[in-house]
Amino acid sequence: MTRYIDVTDLSKLVQVKGVLPCLAEMAEYIHEDYLRWADFEKCARLANHSPDGVIELMPISDAALYAFKYVNGHPKNTLNGMLTVMAFGALSDVETGAPLLLSEMTLITAIRTAATSALAARYMARPNSRRMALIGNGSQSEFQALAFYHLLGIDQVHIYDIDPAATTKLAANLRAWTGITVHIADSVAEAVRGADVVTTVTADKTYATILTPDMIEPGMHLNAVGGDCPGKTEIHRDIVERARVVVEYEPQSRVEGEIQQLPADSPVTHLWEVINGQASGRESAAQITLFDSVGFALEDYSALRYVLDVAKVLNIGSDIQLVPHLENPKDLFSLLMTDIAAKRKPKIQHQR
Repeated sequence: MTRYIDVTDLSKLVQVKGVLPCLAEMAEYIHEDYLRWADFEKCARLANHSPDGVIELMPISDAALYAFKYVNGHPKNTLNGMLTVMAFGALSDVETGAPLLLSEMTLITAIRTAATSALAARYMARPNSRRMALIGNGSQSEFQALAFYHLLGIDQVHIYDIDPAATTKLAANLRAWTGITVHIADSVAEAVRGADVVTTVTADKTYATILTPDMIEPGMHLNAVGGDCPGKTEIHRDIVERARVVVEYEPQSRVEGEIQQLPADSPVTHLWEVINGQASGRESAAQITLFDSVGFALEDYSALRYVLDVAKVLNIGSDIQLVPHLENPKDLFSLLMTDIAAKRKPKIQHQR
């Protein structure tokens, strides 16, 4: 049987565990898997682009488990009351190919993205960072703020969005958490001024310059989350050129990340190298660091592994027969025979 987790199940799982523990525990699962980077068979995600968005498949496997995620990105969806990003995914046993988990991944992706951002910042942001600017106040913004609050000790969040309603929403949601001070800024420049960490998580599928060189101060850590497909950026090229850039998976980041603006031979550092201690995330207190995050399948693998483990412990979700189970595995057609036999059942003739 396959464990099935729908949106209601996943919401229950997070509510039972707590949002902050889920962020921390998922970050630890991601950390564990980046430590064994060489164990995975990896590839860049497969993307089908249209004028209004993109639909992608993100596969990865090791010797034991195979994972994939289906995810879209359609910025105009909110005009029709739909989410910009929607996702589901699966986890399977490599030895047999049997599906172990089929799960919603819209909520999971928001949690794993924020957990990955905070994990990278542990290695890249200055110690004792306390103030974050959060540019883009849509559906992932709360998760980012809470991850940095819980995992890095960020207690001041300065927020800005071109949509005032999004900023009002974010402020109301964050102010429910004791310990976080929220400031609403009138511009990107005002939000960024004096920040230790700057997170950009905007949705428009365009070459944008959310951050310009005049806004950047020595020692800032930039967490660029919104640029995640060809033709979509958030940070001015001059900033990318001068920063220490860390990426998840270079073949994918060269196409989708902020470094798509740079020559193919421009130097970058890999997150797995930083986590494994083979490279530093930050070389000096004054250095500008940039986590050029586009989201990588390894993080989905970790997230699905975490959800399956927790769902089993908490007995959340349902078991479904996603694939056939047969007495004779060579007789797939037998699944249809009961119905065929019923239709051909001889009619009983009554004698007079």
